[in-house]
Amino acid sequence: MADIAPMDLVVLADEEGNSVRIRVVGPMPSWPAGLAAEIIVETPFVSGRTDLVLDDRKLRSWAEALDTLDAGEDIAWMRMSRGPSVSIRLTGERDCPEVVVDDETRSMVTVRVPVDLPDDWITDHRDRLRTLLEARESA
Repeated sequence: MADIAPMDLVVLADEEGNSVRIRVVGPMPSWPAGLAAEIIVETPFVSGRTDLVLDDRKLRSWAEALDTLDAGEDIAWMRMSRGPSVSIRLTGERDCPEVVVDDETRSMVTVRVPVDLPDDWITDHRDRLRTLLEARESA
């Protein structure tokens, strides 16, 4: 697989400084079908990151998760795989969406981040996914 430029596949951020991003770093050297990525959590209170591997199955399930979110339902993405998972609750404890990153297998830490998302965030994320998939096809 040729190089894929680093890009943010997921950007859930607000003006308060809370954000959860999934950054694709590039091809996974040890697994040609995988992409090296990282989950990055940044808030005024806590910051952290954890490594992640994305494959076709996870990317397809992200597309399905976006459809579920667009239908007004919460999601738990990557819950049944090894490594960290990301849940998005459309109405969290603070009356805005919240993102829960659970790194059960490595650090055993769970972080809950309230994020006031813009109205077009699902469309933006579909575009981001399409850009990544197109880059993979042309690589």
